[in-house]
Amino acid sequence: MSLYIKETGKNNDETIVFLHNEGIAGWMWDEQLKAFSDYHCIIPDLPGHGKSAEVKPFSVQSAAGMVIDIIKNNAKNGKAHLVGLSLGAQIAVQILSTAPEVVNHVLISGALVRNSQPTESFLKLLDNLIALYLPDKDKTIRIMSYVRSYNIPKNLRSKFKESTYVIEPYSLDKILRETILFKMPDNLEHADMPVLVMTGEKDYRIVNESALNLLNALPNSKGAMALKVGHLWNIENPEMFNNVLRSWLKRY
Repeated sequence: MSLYIKETGKNNDETIVFLHNEGIAGWMWDEQLKAFSDYHCIIPDLPGHGKSAEVKPFSVQSAAGMVIDIIKNNAKNGKAHLVGLSLGAQIAVQILSTAPEVVNHVLISGALVRNSQPTESFLKLLDNLIALYLPDKDKTIRIMSYVRSYNIPKNLRSKFKESTYVIEPYSLDKILRETILFKMPDNLEHADMPVLVMTGEKDYRIVNESALNLLNALPNSKGAMALKVGHLWNIENPEMFNNVLRSWLKRY
């Protein structure tokens, strides 16, 4: 089963593929679609999410493979700029490891990567936390806690709720485990395209540590922090995000 994709600007010369956060869907890039009408933009709903909810089981590797196929089949000259946040950033990193030849510039933000296997006690804790979370995932109080954490504006809250509802518990279990346990892939030293590794100033501490690990692994990378914003800063401050992305795409 193939992924749902939203595609605009097919007649433009360069392609950008936007990869969304876990638990949401491609709608999180709506403000970027407006700002990059001069590009060919492709936004997939990742496996288990949105209009791709029936595509399962989820894994970062399989999702990366699906995005690679989309780039080869849909992008201009079979190559694209990659933009990813959180889970989308992890998938972008996986693509850099397995198929760097399909990538031009990259902007990733909020990626969690591990350099070692977690301990047995951590895995047991993760099992318990997921078991507690899944039965409550659709409750308003739980959803609103994420809305506040991500600083989701009022006009997008209904879309956020809908995205939460459509993810099946089995799929969400897999997605959460893949996201939390994602390990630094091999061969990143061969990904020599320009990569901008970012975090929001209010992002999680472990994400900031992961950014440093990625900067050490990627040979042509630069690091930056988006001030006064958190994890989903493309939604929180789309103007800043769009300016950063456009500047990065035009830098080389």
